Amino acid sequence: MTRIDAFAHVLLPNFYKKMLEIDSNIPKEIPFINNEVLTDIKKRRDTMITDVKQIISYVNVNPEDYTDKETSYELCIKANEELLETIKANKDIFYGGICMIPMNNIDGAIDIIENQVAKNKELFGIQLFTRALGKSIADEEFSEIFEYANKYNLPIWMHPVFDSRKPDNNIVFSWEYELSQAMMQIVNAGIFQKYPNLKIIVHHAGAMIPFFAGRIRYILGEEKEKDFKKFYVDTAILGNPKALDLAAHYFGIDHLVFGTDAPLGIMPAGATKEILEAIDNMNITEEEKDKILKNNIINIIGGKENE
Repeated sequence: MTRIDAFAHVLLPNFYKKMLEIDSNIPKEIPFINNEVLTDIKKRRDTMITDVKQIISYVNVNPEDYTDKETSYELCIKANEELLETIKANKDIFYGGICMIPMNNIDGAIDIIENQVAKNKELFGIQLFTRALGKSIADEEFSEIFEYANKYNLPIWMHPVFDSRKPDNNIVFSWEYELSQAMMQIVNAGIFQKYPNLKIIVHHAGAMIPFFAGRIRYILGEEKEKDFKKFYVDTAILGNPKALDLAAHYFGIDHLVFGTDAPLGIMPAGATKEILEAIDNMNITEEEKDKILKNNIINIIGGKENE
């Protein structure tokens, strides 16, 4: 069985070159992107495990953080075209892709949803981050993004970013906190109530949510707890089968998908091997493992078979 890694990353060369022309300090500001496996597909091939295909999205070098709304829109269009071309040229290793949208240009973002994502079978959804333009992703300014994802039944992949207001951000704990906060903000904003078809896949196994299930139930209440359980989550926590068991127990086995964060996490290629071993050591049946490794993500993307 081909296993589908639902949350892997790239930084494709043409897009990256354009971003470096805008700000040459990006590699210093975001050190983890200095990994050639993100950019060089040949090196990517040399690191990959047999019978794993990746759904790829860009690392968080987001145009809206560096330039104006029109330029951001143009950069996203070109980046998504490059993503699509890369997928089509490498179907043996890439199952599909997730589009980048300009968060400082909502009309442009909707155009991308309607004319790039919805019209290409290799593009399954959009990537959002926990914050954009200094605001929570649940801010009313971004509500149309959720509306159109719901309208076209396109999943959202949610990735963390640092909160620039905090002086002590770190790669170990901060992103998990930011994911957890964003999930609570989405729930508190009633986004699942407004958009009942919405599917949001959260990186890093839902972060803090499964561990604090009791606090969610007794402080926020059972109705909001139901909305927390509507999230889908991936397995990208660098192993730890007991934590994955907890995520599966909280969100339900049908809401857990194989995702690795490759090629990040463990240099240079990521933690695919370690995460596959952790899934194999979970306290679940073989049928449930198959759901995590492939069947769940196929259902989330609407049954699109792209092999």
